[in-house]
Amino acid sequence: MKKSLFTIAAVASALLLAACGKQADAKEGSSQTVKIGILQQVDQAALDDTKKGIVEELQAKGYTKAKIKVLNGQGDQTNLNQMSHQLTSMGNNVNIAIGSAAAQAMEKAGNETPLLFSAITDPVAAGLITKANLLHPNQNATGVTVLVNVKMQLELLHKMFPKAKKIGMMYDAGEPNALAIVKLARKAMKQLGMTPVEMTVANASDVEATARALAKKSDAFFIPNDHVAAVGMNTIGKVSTETKTPVVNTDPTMIQFAGVATKGANFEDIGKQTADMAIKVLKGKKVQDIPVEGPAKIHLVMNKKRMQFFGVSADVLK
Repeated sequence: MKKSLFTIAAVASALLLAACGKQADAKEGSSQTVKIGILQQVDQAALDDTKKGIVEELQAKGYTKAKIKVLNGQGDQTNLNQMSHQLTSMGNNVNIAIGSAAAQAMEKAGNETPLLFSAITDPVAAGLITKANLLHPNQNATGVTVLVNVKMQLELLHKMFPKAKKIGMMYDAGEPNALAIVKLARKAMKQLGMTPVEMTVANASDVEATARALAKKSDAFFIPNDHVAAVGMNTIGKVSTETKTPVVNTDPTMIQFAGVATKGANFEDIGKQTADMAIKVLKGKKVQDIPVEGPAKIHLVMNKKRMQFFGVSADVLK
């Protein structure tokens, strides 16, 4: 009996300690002052949403006292390089780069501080990590990508516009995100009996002329994640309406400006997912033990006004 009572007391004591431990974990974020650096590539809806998701999730998880330094390169590589060095010299607990160019600049500035990349399509193509190390990052950098199944997006295009065979793609040839999607799209289009029609654009001032030229050769547009195209998406929308050339974006945040519908990641969710990864680092987990992640959720996003304009029924998208 004495042995039984001792055993019960020991178990009860262990459970009490475990409960106290859980309470301590719950308060850990609020009791710690940590330093987090965020470098955003440019002001753009998807990247803005990613930053919002990161900050809100950190606060929601108790990191209300975290010192968060946010810098924005405004799309200028010189700015990104200077800001990267600034963040790497601040003694932050973790740095976060939003966008491929921002992540590349941070990576070049040094890897002593854990780096998380976010809102990028292909970290391998961007030179941030090798394919062999996606599960076990070896450069003190990991993160969350926004790459979804490109064939799935093109199948959606085909459902809406079954007669569209020539698919126009406009992208910045210097943008790793766009190049990764274009490569996958070529392969998927071949499988779906489509023909890619490609034109490159280097800056936002060339978007309208390029879009009009592409519309003459295409039945529909498939626009990859591309910061140049994103800045000019209102213009692409205008050309789409005037030429009656429907647009399917790979970036759901761009649907409101030009697209009919797409399936993809919600960028606020991507930001929250990145913040949760940052919390793992703050709690002591090594970067090499944090695999690169894709979007945890995929959403169907529709532009009902453009669906009506192009005669697309919501039933087709089910």
